Amino acid sequence: MMRKGILDILKGKFLVSGDAPKNWLFIIFVSFLATIMIGSSHSADGKVHKIAALNEEVRELRSEFVDVRSDVQRLKLESTILETMELRGLFPSETPPQKIKVKTLKK
Repeated sequence: MMRKGILDILKGKFLVSGDAPKNWLFIIFVSFLATIMIGSSHSADGKVHKIAALNEEVRELRSEFVDVRSDVQRLKLESTILETMELRGLFPSETPPQKIKVKTLKK
């Protein structure tokens, strides 16, 4: 009995028997669900790849930021500024600055 049932399924008799329309509707429904599942899986994979690419870009930008920040800190050093100004012909003053005091007149 069990063997006959398996042979009927393998031969596809359930697709042409009396209650075949019910079986066809179920097959169509399952196919529709499988299509949605495959589409959802592809969408999730695409998002995972996009997240990985964005994480890599963030790592590169962070590294570039650190490099630029260290360059800026080096350029702000007084010794670096003095070297740059000497190349342009400007030298530090030999005399210290003097403070100018302004007195207001009372009327």
